[in-house]
Amino acid sequence: MSVIQKIRDKYAVVIVVVICLAIVSFLLQDAFFGKNSLIRRSTVVGKVNGEELEFSDYQQMIKASEDRMRQGNNMLAEQITEQARESAWNQFLSKQIMDAQYQKLGLAVTDEEIKDQFTGKNPSPVVAQQFTDEKTGQFDRARMQQVLANISQDKTGQMRAGLLQLEDYIAQSRISEKYLSLVKQAVYYPKWLAEKQIADNGQVASISYVSVPYATIADSTIKVTDSELNTYINNHKELFKTEESRKVDYLSFNVIPSAADTAAALKVLFEAKQELDTISNTDVAAFINRNSDLPFYDSYIAKSALMVPQKDTLLSLPNGAVFGPYYDNNLIVFAKMIDRKLLPDSVKVRHILIATQNQQGGGLPDSIAKARVDSIERAVRGGADFKALVQQYTDDASSKPTGGEYDVTPSSELVKEFKDFALEKSKGSIGVVKTVFGYHLIEVMDQKNVGQAVKIAYLAKPVAPSRETDSKAYAEANEFASKNRDQKTFEKNIQQNGLNKRIADNLRPMDHMIPGIGQARELVRWAYDAKKGDVSNVFTFDNNYVVAVLTAVREEGVAALEDVRPAVEAEVRKGKKATQIIEKLQSPASLEAAQKATNQPEQKAEGLSFGTPFVASLGFEPRVVGAAFNKSWGTAKVSAPIEGNAGVYVIKVDNFQASGQPQDPKSVSRAYEQSLLSALDQQLFSVLKKLSKIEDNRSKFF
Repeated sequence: MSVIQKIRDKYAVVIVVVICLAIVSFLLQDAFFGKNSLIRRSTVVGKVNGEELEFSDYQQMIKASEDRMRQGNNMLAEQITEQARESAWNQFLSKQIMDAQYQKLGLAVTDEEIKDQFTGKNPSPVVAQQFTDEKTGQFDRARMQQVLANISQDKTGQMRAGLLQLEDYIAQSRISEKYLSLVKQAVYYPKWLAEKQIADNGQVASISYVSVPYATIADSTIKVTDSELNTYINNHKELFKTEESRKVDYLSFNVIPSAADTAAALKVLFEAKQELDTISNTDVAAFINRNSDLPFYDSYIAKSALMVPQKDTLLSLPNGAVFGPYYDNNLIVFAKMIDRKLLPDSVKVRHILIATQNQQGGGLPDSIAKARVDSIERAVRGGADFKALVQQYTDDASSKPTGGEYDVTPSSELVKEFKDFALEKSKGSIGVVKTVFGYHLIEVMDQKNVGQAVKIAYLAKPVAPSRETDSKAYAEANEFASKNRDQKTFEKNIQQNGLNKRIADNLRPMDHMIPGIGQARELVRWAYDAKKGDVSNVFTFDNNYVVAVLTAVREEGVAALEDVRPAVEAEVRKGKKATQIIEKLQSPASLEAAQKATNQPEQKAEGLSFGTPFVASLGFEPRVVGAAFNKSWGTAKVSAPIEGNAGVYVIKVDNFQASGQPQDPKSVSRAYEQSLLSALDQQLFSVLKKLSKIEDNRSKFF
């Protein structure tokens, strides 16, 4: 016990201090290492009115968008991903902004409403589309009810998931319709305002005027200071609002094939050409597909549709002859004439397809399909109605609405057997053709413009830069980047060496493309991490290397003077010129007085309308038009000097005349309301978006 007492007496203070430090450490732990810590990187991609979007949730939304876009889409993977990110972000914005509006107004869609959209008297168009009978084109209520009844037996859960997705879509559509309906009901153009508009536009004016153009005063005589320019910007902030952006200047060191690279490509091409000279037409397709960067097109092309360099020379080649080499964009090409024949450049046919069985299932066994198409052919030759037989028998759903008709040209993307029959048979021919789809009964209905068509094989190879050429371009870019580490030396060396500098302006945080470069996300991200004047290291893009300097950093708000100086100088200078001219004019009692004061002639303008701010002889001059209808001046007095867009004006109204037929106030109100209603769908969300507080942090993640 004495030992314990000694510890208490000797180390009590130390123990208290240690305990206090432990407590403080525990409390500070979350601040530095928790979800929203100072050290840990935030996972919030963006916010809308305080509602956060987590990175993991955003990724799931992107994946869902990508899955939808990839269905039947031929875009590159990078393009799909980029568009999916924008789609997911806009989806988040729309949901947060619009849900807040719905909540304020107490709008909702009940379960009973959703049910009514399926089983009610007037089902939702979305539901009707999902359960439309292909034969009749009508809503199949019985099939819908059968599907709904079978959902409980769905073991995979796919049907239930699909139904929930459909219900969610309908709910969103319904609540959006309610909201828009409320907003549109508020659109109103009162009768008194329509009557005022009719009165204002009921006359046209003819005026006499003296114009003193600003161009009569030389710009060099008007001095402006930065203080005056900044004052103008501050007084007109709405005109100079700017979004966050960056500006970079850059040099592109292109990887261009050298003469040695071209010689190497030609050597390979000439070796292949020796075989092309002697190869038979039956083997040419396999040879071209094996050796050429242009696949063999096993069909004829009309003379008028042939779009290649050296077209006239190629068309004059005899069968079997080879021409080349010649350049076609970045390819070196040898062309061999395979065959030529007279073909129409346009054919109209109609057909009936009897599909045969394939790997995907469906269709008839081959023998049964052949027997059926033969019997249909006999019926057609016996005078049966072709269109009626199409509706009854064809398995080609895409041509069924047109009675089985197709327009065929030598370059049409149709199966070879079908196209050959259509092009090579004479008008009125009827026959059966077998393709991978089944048996086709085809009738040639019409042919136009029979002329020469050719089949040509192209042996093509690109001239690709060698590793040595690529290394040389990179070395040049790297040397420039290492010797020019600030904006001043960057610009100096460009001027001294006559290099071709390019500019990429208004780069937004989530931009991916830069004109002249293409996909350049890495450069955009660098521009937002760098400081003004920084020079980048070498960026590697397709066939070029890029070195950039950050020349401007623009934050959201009012534009800096250096970014808008020319436009502001012009406006401030114009204002000073107007002041000088007005001082010279004083308050003229007549147009003659204005003439004498300025040595400018009197002129005339007719047909001025209050609702149209243009004057035929002057252009866009709304102040002049407004002054012409100023009742305090009328036709008796001259106006005070008017500061216009192109000069200072003194006007006198000569007369007013009726502008035409009187208008009905109700019609005017209705037209205005209709124009506003038609714009609401497009503009309403943009307005709500501007009124929202949006924080976009996506550029920190991608």
